[in-house]
Amino acid sequence: MTTLGRLATAFLDALLPPVCLTCDSPVDAQGALCAGCWRGLHLLTPPYCRRCGVPFLHAGQAGPGGDCASCLNRPPPYDAARAALRYDEGARRLILPFKHADRTDFAAPLAARMARAGAELIVRADVLTPVPLHWRRLAARRYNQAALLARRIAASAGKPWIPDLLRRPRPTPSLDHLRAEDREATLAGAFALGRGAAPRIAGRRVLLVDDVMTSGATAGACARVLLAAGAAGVDVLAAARVPDPRLESSPRA
Repeated sequence: MTTLGRLATAFLDALLPPVCLTCDSPVDAQGALCAGCWRGLHLLTPPYCRRCGVPFLHAGQAGPGGDCASCLNRPPPYDAARAALRYDEGARRLILPFKHADRTDFAAPLAARMARAGAELIVRADVLTPVPLHWRRLAARRYNQAALLARRIAASAGKPWIPDLLRRPRPTPSLDHLRAEDREATLAGAFALGRGAAPRIAGRRVLLVDDVMTSGATAGACARVLLAAGAAGVDVLAAARVPDPRLESSPRA
């Protein structure tokens, strides 16, 4: 940061003292979390599925090659997925306001944590792109939260990003409580390649960015479109990963 930038930051901090992003407690710098809210976050660290990134309770839940049972039974089209946070109450306090309450200032701290969690995927990516929103949802929200994350991660890594690589020509209902086969059927035709995008990804590895990864069905549908257009491979990076309830209740091996 330049001297002028440091002075401007100091002036703003004096005018508007920095507070925690989620609880308004005093903190040292803008965009930070207080110690209590930081303790409420659960960073995703091993053990987790090598393929889809779903968290394991213990390493004994990993199957051959380190994959979860779901990935062994139905391998996803993407190569690897990673997330910064476990999607629980602590993560929701960051992601829900970011997604639904115009708290676009949450993009910076979330992207920073994603960059650390997905460092290996970012290094091997040729281009980053966000999961798109249907135009009606984008008009109502006025921004695509995944695009804000992708732009920041790409900028910090010095990688190109294409915000309109994918489009979402039709809206889809909630996928909650649907079986894997039903999720795929619901998402069939929901995503398409953007105009003129094919030459921009031919033979290149794409990193798909999203805010929350639940079952992986959305990421899988996007990956199929990208691979069909000639992408060399697809990885996925999310801000948070929803645990698989079947793994959460699994006894220790």
